[in-house]
Amino acid sequence: MSATTAEAGDCALRLWDAVVDGDEDRATGVALGALADGLDAETVLLDVVGAVQRRVGAEWASNRLTVAQEHAATAINERVVSSLAVTVERPPADRGRITVSCVDGEWHALPARLLAEVLKLRGFRVDYLGAQVPAPHLITHLHSTGPDAVALSGSLATRLPTAHATITACQAAGVPVLVGGAAFGPDGRYARLLRADMWAPDARAAADRLSSAPLPRPRGGYQPIDHLPHLGDQEFTMVSHTSGQLVQAVYTGLEKQVPAMRSYTDLQRQHTAQDLAHIVDFLATALYTDDDALFTGFLTWTAAILGARGVPARHLLPALALLVTELHDFPRARRILAAARDELSRTLDPGPAA
Repeated sequence: MSATTAEAGDCALRLWDAVVDGDEDRATGVALGALADGLDAETVLLDVVGAVQRRVGAEWASNRLTVAQEHAATAINERVVSSLAVTVERPPADRGRITVSCVDGEWHALPARLLAEVLKLRGFRVDYLGAQVPAPHLITHLHSTGPDAVALSGSLATRLPTAHATITACQAAGVPVLVGGAAFGPDGRYARLLRADMWAPDARAAADRLSSAPLPRPRGGYQPIDHLPHLGDQEFTMVSHTSGQLVQAVYTGLEKQVPAMRSYTDLQRQHTAQDLAHIVDFLATALYTDDDALFTGFLTWTAAILGARGVPARHLLPALALLVTELHDFPRARRILAAARDELSRTLDPGPAA
């Protein structure tokens, strides 16, 4: 382990303590103190603030942070980044212009903000547009500013159809698109599927790629149906447009099959309906990408989240069965649901050890 790595790790631990205590002043002091002690700004941004933010997400998933604590921690990290941004001296912005934006519907803006700040440190002029940017407004911005590239961030896979439309629109405007974030898969598979010009696994890799050479201008001239021919069966469109009815039908069926649901509190009913809505949204996205693994991965993650909160994950199985019944005329949907059911059954009942 290098000295810089060890220093960053120690600083991240101290920042974590300040963040979970809700102490913004102490958190800012930790970050600025790291700069004063010789850590470079990019390391503080990515290996300290970024590392703490990743831990915030992991602790929430394990039910060791509440939603309120997760929001508070994220807000403090955002303000730490702002403090660093006004403190650090940047080089001249002479390496080109980059627009950094989140996909429409994406509220997790901190990863995009970290990339924007790193690009500024690398000498780029950056237009940081923040969270949830509607594609028409993004395209208007591109026409008025003429950037060399768009860096598009997304953490939720359910935004992939929207991301695809945005990528295509940017390319039609003559601007290449680099994408990143968990939504595009750990190996960038959905970035390739949606024909993004480049994918990066993290902010440092994105900055390295943009710093190495300009992205080539896109040729465009195609439509999503050209390389996603499965969309022609309309399953994605039908499931998306009837998602509310599907959620209601499955909820009603579960009440009949799971007697305990009849005594749920209003809050429990609300959470159950939200969980079902997420399931249907991810099913629709899996239909868009025609990728069973996208839906299966979401279901196994959901089972782990429910387990951490003391909620029986087995209730997911009858929900999948009810969806199969509702979607009996949708062969791709039935295939995706069957694959998820089989994997979830193995996860919940792994059988005897070898």
